[in-house]
Amino acid sequence: MNDEQRLLFDAAVAVQAHAHVPYSKYHVGCALITDDGSVFAGANIENAAYPQGWCAEASAIAAMASAGHRRIRTLLTIGPGRELATCCGGCRQKIREFADADTRVISTCADGLMAIYTMDELLPDSFGPENLDVVADE
Repeated sequence: MNDEQRLLFDAAVAVQAHAHVPYSKYHVGCALITDDGSVFAGANIENAAYPQGWCAEASAIAAMASAGHRRIRTLLTIGPGRELATCCGGCRQKIREFADADTRVISTCADGLMAIYTMDELLPDSFGPENLDVVADE
């Protein structure tokens, strides 16, 4: 792992401990870094009124956007066990809103195993803000 990946991994592990998962017991943590080096993290939050919960990626993105940032440079997700925690389809689209084709999305597991994708590899031919001819807020 390089320094940025280690920083994100450690932040994702730390927030993973705070996941609210009384139903699935599946703790997920996510951390992302913006172009200016700001780091934001989020855990999955389940709700008895399924599907009203939040994925860890959505929680981290919400923290980032709420702080005024609009671009993800790299995002890392960790789940429990030895299987890679990959982003669900809905989260891939949420990430895409704040990413470009080269944004790195890293899937990890508790053992540190990693798979690194670009946004374009995870969501090829994706639909994003530029498809609406909208100028992104800076």
